[in-house]
Amino acid sequence: MMARAALLPVALLLCLALAGGANAARKSTAGFYELKNKKGDFSIKVTNWGAALVSAIVPDGKGNLADVVLGYDTVAEYANGSASFGATVGRVANRIANARFVLDGKTYHLLRNDGNNTIHGGPKGFGKVIWTVKEHVSHGDSPYITFYYHSLDGEQGFPGALDVYVKYQLSRPYDLSIRMNVTARNKATPVNLANHAYWNLAGHGSGDVLKHELQMFASHYTPVDGSMIPTGEVAPVAGTMYDFGRRIPVGTNMKIVPGGGGGYDMNYAVDGQHGQQNAMRPVARVRDPKSGRAFELWANQPGVQFYTASWLINEKGKAGKVYGQYGALCLETQAYPDAVNHPNFPSSIVRPGQVYKHDMVFRFSYQATYDA
Repeated sequence: MMARAALLPVALLLCLALAGGANAARKSTAGFYELKNKKGDFSIKVTNWGAALVSAIVPDGKGNLADVVLGYDTVAEYANGSASFGATVGRVANRIANARFVLDGKTYHLLRNDGNNTIHGGPKGFGKVIWTVKEHVSHGDSPYITFYYHSLDGEQGFPGALDVYVKYQLSRPYDLSIRMNVTARNKATPVNLANHAYWNLAGHGSGDVLKHELQMFASHYTPVDGSMIPTGEVAPVAGTMYDFGRRIPVGTNMKIVPGGGGGYDMNYAVDGQHGQQNAMRPVARVRDPKSGRAFELWANQPGVQFYTASWLINEKGKAGKVYGQYGALCLETQAYPDAVNHPNFPSSIVRPGQVYKHDMVFRFSYQATYDA
């Protein structure tokens, strides 16, 4: 049996005032926690501020270890940052048009934090609160940590109380699983959690990811309007700049992707979603050709947001690194954005007594590389 690790933060504590709101009195401190495999060449750090992934250290083809997740050194930086590095975002990830929706004949008005829209659950969504650490096994064959958050009825304008659990776990050989379970207590409500990790397989702060190779198991996407709100169409990617049906460098079509300096920020409809409900399906493969590091992402959600950190501009991160535009990519498995306002999209509504389950697995690997 593995000894259960002490539930003490290994970094800075935050005061009650930083948490704010009705939940502050119940969750007074935030810190960092580590999970490490027996071999010692695979580990992650997480924080209960936003139930966020802080780091992931994995080997390359030569056995060199690197941290492949962008993030901050302190909890205070997570609390004050705007990039949602590694956070569990919700209660509804992505955007809700005009910060409103109608459910069972009642109109709900949310807090706006993206122009006229709501994004990632509002200005104080799940990525901006302190979670309770329920369990923490830091070493062994399958180390894990479980975070818990109780979301109140009316929080950020959403109806109904929720019990929310997020579990990070390592398994052999280099698998990171994230499991999200949510129970609706007293009212129907939309639920759509996502993990907002920024990945750079060459190592955080190592430059852009335009040469990373990407394959998406998604033959359709959901086009958006000028406010990044889905039009309601589910369109084929074939023949468009959104087609990653075969593995190609991320930057291949970057110059023709619309929007400011270019870059991707689009929801893809994962193939195979019309099969068994909540079945795990392949979502994407990513590989850095220089280091040989790669991962394959599997999940059970209908969509995945592909984002190339277009708005990441000179952000000071861990160990003095400065993160620039395209310095990472995000693959956020999710429900379709604004699903509450599009009846033709897969439903994101969870009713009292129902359990929302969102599972994902990042399966890291590496290939031997040789200097030219």
